[in-house]
Amino acid sequence: MTPRILIIAGSDSGGGAGVQADIKTVTMLGGHAMTAITAITAQNTLGVQAVLPVPAGMVVAQINSVVTDIGVDAVKIGMIGSAGTANAVADVLEHIDVPIVLDPVMVATSGDVLADADTIAAFERLMKLATVTTPNLPELAALGGRDAVLAHGCHLLEKGGHAEGERIVDELYAPGGRLRQWEAKRFDTTDTHGTGCTLSSAIAAGLGGGMTVEDAVERAIRFVRIAILSAPRLGGGHGPMGHALGVVPFDEIEG
Repeated sequence: MTPRILIIAGSDSGGGAGVQADIKTVTMLGGHAMTAITAITAQNTLGVQAVLPVPAGMVVAQINSVVTDIGVDAVKIGMIGSAGTANAVADVLEHIDVPIVLDPVMVATSGDVLADADTIAAFERLMKLATVTTPNLPELAALGGRDAVLAHGCHLLEKGGHAEGERIVDELYAPGGRLRQWEAKRFDTTDTHGTGCTLSSAIAAGLGGGMTVEDAVERAIRFVRIAILSAPRLGGGHGPMGHALGVVPFDEIEG
């Protein structure tokens, strides 16, 4: 059966991140993408101009609508919108026994803040339900650090893109310790809008299809790197990636 992936996240009007990136990712990896929109954004490669949260009741209604008919094999959570929505989503997901990938979105690539302190605090409930949590380094610090995240019982993928240096190191941890490390060259590009959304959705697609956490993460990292190298070069700021625009040599991805 085609993996059914439920995406709980905000919309990006520019098409580079949010549910737009999630849908493209899940589709390219052979899954069926379903959505529960948490917020509508006016957004482009230069930044976020406006955000309109969707009421928590409507977010829950979207989740229930697709789960009760189509079913779900994995869930990806991105921009959550508010603490009230985070808690409402947690109430529903407590009764759905599938892998969950939490991308604790706090700041957009452009630097715009997308989560307040109350929402960040509410992430604790979602981390307790998550199979994997995928913060970048600033988000990890806001969540209390590695040990604080692992204390919730989830896997942790520490994304190294915000660190300095010519190499990017991503590290996967289980509550018992580090499982795997991936290291590759940093690409000299600003076409990285939506990398976190794409990575977490790719992991969810893998888990929904029966892959192990380690294998799903490895495939997701490769998919993101291909998409960065295939970027269509759009906009005047942090441009979108090319989820479906090309295939690049293997040594360029891994180098």
